[in-house]
Amino acid sequence: MIVPISRIKDHVGKEATIRGWMYNKRSSGKIHFLQLRDGSGMIQAIVCANDVPSEVFEKGEKLTIESACSVTGNITKHPKFDDVFELQAKDIQIHHLNTEEYPISKKDHGPDFLLNNRHLWLRSSRQWAIQRVRNTIINATYEYLYNEGFIKIDSPILTPNACEGTTELFEINYFDEGKAYLSQSGQLYIEAAIFSVGRCFDFGPVFRAEKSKTRRHLTEFWMMDAEAAFVEHEENLKIQENLVSHIVKKVLETNLKDLTVLERDIEPLKKIVPPFIRMTHKEAVKELRSMGSDIKENHDLGGDDETILTKKYDKPIFVEKYPAEVKAFYMKRDPENETRVLCADLLAPEGYGEIIGGSQREDNYDVLLKRIKDHKLPVAAFEWYLDLRKYGSVPHSGFGYGLERLTGWICGLQHIRETIPFPRMISRLTP
Repeated sequence: MIVPISRIKDHVGKEATIRGWMYNKRSSGKIHFLQLRDGSGMIQAIVCANDVPSEVFEKGEKLTIESACSVTGNITKHPKFDDVFELQAKDIQIHHLNTEEYPISKKDHGPDFLLNNRHLWLRSSRQWAIQRVRNTIINATYEYLYNEGFIKIDSPILTPNACEGTTELFEINYFDEGKAYLSQSGQLYIEAAIFSVGRCFDFGPVFRAEKSKTRRHLTEFWMMDAEAAFVEHEENLKIQENLVSHIVKKVLETNLKDLTVLERDIEPLKKIVPPFIRMTHKEAVKELRSMGSDIKENHDLGGDDETILTKKYDKPIFVEKYPAEVKAFYMKRDPENETRVLCADLLAPEGYGEIIGGSQREDNYDVLLKRIKDHKLPVAAFEWYLDLRKYGSVPHSGFGYGLERLTGWICGLQHIRETIPFPRMISRLTP
């Protein structure tokens, strides 16, 4: 019976076949210890010369790192460790025997070497664990949003204009239609969809052409954008707070072994429960200055500021009500202070910084038109977006998270290039 390693504990005392790859091996006299992985998990297969035909033992001797094989034997519990199982081998079938030395060895390799061999680096236990956590985050997001009445709406990747008026976009020639751009966000399009379905989200790749080399930036990354009709600023923050708490809880329930592989301290993650910390931008600036930052009153928080602030607290922080001049044209102004907008950035603790940006959207046609003109954006390009305020406009809000930043924080990684299978950065387009 072919059994995935992830379900091996259900077959203790029975014979099973594991199909996968040998990622490591050690031998001691007449015993081979084969470390096998099959994509779902890892297990040790023991090949004892006294218990198998000589040709089977020779196959175990012959196997090289990353050779593909099937190993059949009895499943037993490890004599010392709970919830650890072994395969007492009876037979080995070699599907592919590597005759060349595997490029990635146990010695330390530099990041450029590993990224050049990303197609092979993905096989390592560390990268395997990261991708499994990433997958749980994706599934937990769908689960939470569906339970909150959101449905998935797909936004286009090719767009005729920038979402926020930035020039840091990838431009292409689009047949006879002129210039087009790779999307930086699906937000405006799913805003249109809420007037049909009420609550919706999209989840897909987006692209930023800014020439940033920080540990928090990629050129291509995955973004989840959510929008909801009849939701205002306060409720918007509660949705985000509960979503992040739900995601972290799911990872702790599903990926404890993966977090162990990553040597992630899970104690900080256990503290990610509502309510999160709240402070206004003005309060954040005051606190940052007291901690040595030279941030100005009407400046956005920089990466260093986010790091300083989030190392002080053990819960995520909502920094809300930023100066309007540093935020996007579509954000609704604070009725108590027209120089501020009803927005918030959610900053992850432990120095990780921004993982979510969101706001209440401007729902008044005349005000939004003025904002577009104030930002010197082409009105014609946003006519369809203005239409949403002409026909049945209602208060509405939304937010978006970067999947790689969220994965990096939960996994405890120093650079988000490890959080995506094949990272794209300003100096990397391969493999």
